[in-house]
Amino acid sequence: MTKTIDYTKMFQDVFAGKFGDMNAVNDLVRDSAELGAKLNKIALDTAEKNTELATAWMKDSIAKYGAFTKVQAEPADYAKVAADVFSAQAQAAPEHFAKFAEVAKSAQMATVELMMAAGKEFQADAVKAAKTVVKAA
Repeated sequence: MTKTIDYTKMFQDVFAGKFGDMNAVNDLVRDSAELGAKLNKIALDTAEKNTELATAWMKDSIAKYGAFTKVQAEPADYAKVAADVFSAQAQAAPEHFAKFAEVAKSAQMATVELMMAAGKEFQADAVKAAKTVVKAA
């Protein structure tokens, strides 16, 4: 018949370090957590900058919309006010979009630099581990 696998014993052996170097596992978990924390920091910083830009854009828009609160002498003046406000918004939009693009570019560069550094660190660790295995053999 078939033998039932004793998973409890297997996990006890793993955590007791019988199947490998637990320090390597601990280092892997720590390194992964550090990389995750750095990526989260980039994401949060980017979100904060985007929120600041969006808030500034909204404040600018609201200030321009104040023109709608003034009573106009002629009905055509309301159309002129609307055209002026919307024209100003259309002219300001590319500047605001450029600011958002700059934040995105900055976040992208920070992420690429972080991943490149992590790749180099991983490569160095792999070489070190390979040398240790070769030396032990």
